[in-house]
Amino acid sequence: MTKVLIADKNYLSRVGAELLISNLKGFELLPSAITDLDDLFKKINSSCPDVLILDFASFSFSASDIRSISRKKKNLRILAITEALTKSEMNNALNSGVNSYLLKECDREEIIEAIVATLNNERFLCGKIASVLNSEMEIEVNKALLKSYSCEGFNVTEREIEIIKYIAEGLSNKQIADKLCLSTHTVNTHRKNIMNKLDVNNTAGIVMFAVKNQLLETNHFLFSN
Repeated sequence: MTKVLIADKNYLSRVGAELLISNLKGFELLPSAITDLDDLFKKINSSCPDVLILDFASFSFSASDIRSISRKKKNLRILAITEALTKSEMNNALNSGVNSYLLKECDREEIIEAIVATLNNERFLCGKIASVLNSEMEIEVNKALLKSYSCEGFNVTEREIEIIKYIAEGLSNKQIADKLCLSTHTVNTHRKNIMNKLDVNNTAGIVMFAVKNQLLETNHFLFSN
């Protein structure tokens, strides 16, 4: 049973995350009413979670605070879920011990995908964050992402290229479905097929493919340094 601890000072987003985790098989939701850093340390020590879902911004935790949290338990994996922050704030979090990072606007499927990837010691970034941190110096990527991607050699359809662009722009499966007049299930199937064809494990891989093949402009993102 995978133990999950949620640390989010925002009541509504915390309850939403609790509801999602409580409905997943194989996961145990730990008591998650956390007030401050000391309280979080006590919860980590007493309950030994496997995954910490953390909104560090809601507590105003610094990079050093995040580093201290990541060192509390050797095998603790941290999935950050916050509102949109600056590029430097997100980068600092990733460099301080956050393993994976999503925005609160991400949909259910992407959150579940991120949790599973994080448990498997993979770095998972949602499309919008991966797009902002699109250089190899700023994202720890696996060897598959360092390949010299080319559309040639991959049987990627026009529809899949369209979906790749939308994923790289940070749209959720539901938003893509609405734009293309498809069901969310169909978009999710396309997404899985794309990942298989590109031999990547997560959204960051799709974004890197889009950037390397100039499928989108990288200067249209709204985050600042």
